[in-house]
Amino acid sequence: MHRLLSGSLSVETLTIPIRDLPERLVGTVVAQLSDFHFDGLRLSNALLAKTMAQIEAIQPDLIALTGDFVTDDPSPIHDLARQIKHMPSRYGSIAVLGNHDIKVAGARKVVTDALEAANVPVLWNAIATPLGDDFPVVGFADYWSREFDPDVLNQLDPALPRMVLSHNPDTAQPLSEWRVDLQLSGHTHGGQLYIPFLGPGPLVWQRLRRGVPSAIRNRIPFLNDRCFHVVRHWEWCRGLHRVGDNWLYVNRGLGTYFPGRFLCSPELTVLTLVRA
Repeated sequence: MHRLLSGSLSVETLTIPIRDLPERLVGTVVAQLSDFHFDGLRLSNALLAKTMAQIEAIQPDLIALTGDFVTDDPSPIHDLARQIKHMPSRYGSIAVLGNHDIKVAGARKVVTDALEAANVPVLWNAIATPLGDDFPVVGFADYWSREFDPDVLNQLDPALPRMVLSHNPDTAQPLSEWRVDLQLSGHTHGGQLYIPFLGPGPLVWQRLRRGVPSAIRNRIPFLNDRCFHVVRHWEWCRGLHRVGDNWLYVNRGLGTYFPGRFLCSPELTVLTLVRA
């Protein structure tokens, strides 16, 4: 999508305190990318190239990819996977799928196979240890798949710090019953619109829409009922949040839907882990 509709890439840098983080992992840099929607329309080649160049400059230890690689047709994943394969990182990349990656029949397998052929493991209610056994990464099935299973966390010693990848930030609510030192999510595109002094557009619309008849509001982008089916907790639609005792970070994504973004630029997140 044209830069005027998507905005220029923003690199967000944060330091995340992790309780019991192994000393050897202090200073570990995790880069997060989300919501590519790579289909020739919602993500421009120029923006993708700039993102790849930023990753090259940062040289992260691990790259976390939190879903929605494609939109409706899974076939563009092959081109995207070839580019993802060359992103440099000490411990490689790791991924979970989003709702669009499983939207049509057979898409989940196509997307998974393409990413894994590019040496990007795809976690579906599974545990991986790219950073070592003492700091596992747990990746969940997409929330809308009806296969999301937080009981996977019962396989880990409660004393063990861990990072979670889960496309939909709504999962932070059920996951708050478990230890999650850092959850990385996407899905919301940050609301796509940000209204100065008021906050993300969907939160503002949520207040306004209550007095608007449904026949009218369903004709207005970002005010219609469909927008509010995307996610329940719009208050978590961007940035860092505390959910119970857990940290949740929601990336604004790279891809863009019509009518575009406003003061909500596409995002590459760079997180440095330190001991709490």
